[in-house]
Amino acid sequence: MSLMNLDFFCQQVFEKKGRFLGFDVGEKSIGLALSDINCRIATPFQVIHRTQWKKDAEMLLKIINEHNIVGIVIGFPLNMNGSEGPRCQSIRQFVANLLLVIDLPLCLWDERMSTMAVTRTLLTADLSRAKRKKVVDKMAAAYILQGFLDAFGRLHQSV
Repeated sequence: MSLMNLDFFCQQVFEKKGRFLGFDVGEKSIGLALSDINCRIATPFQVIHRTQWKKDAEMLLKIINEHNIVGIVIGFPLNMNGSEGPRCQSIRQFVANLLLVIDLPLCLWDERMSTMAVTRTLLTADLSRAKRKKVVDKMAAAYILQGFLDAFGRLHQSV
């Protein structure tokens, strides 16, 4: 498949009981979140600590196959003014590498403020710094995926 915008992504026919996988890609880790089989609710899933691309790709492919993933959503770190910065180029390279090993629809989703919003929530819950560090990436992935699922649900019904 290929990288798609939300409108084109919504026009795809997805396998029933398939899930979407959300990514919060960082330099050292990849936070992952899964949708439910109705693609309405995002749940934090796990964090992959990045090593080499080949090993990371093997882990992602295993997750994709085990959880019947039918679409992928990757957080896209736009600048606050909407422009693309250096991190966007890094994400585009990650996507290019990922599309060499998977054949699924993939959509980039604006992730501005996701980590900050999640961190604020975790601070409100009075989690220690160590506990926050363990969960913030997968929570950010769930935040990104949930935003996407909300928009997807609205648009997919109108298509």
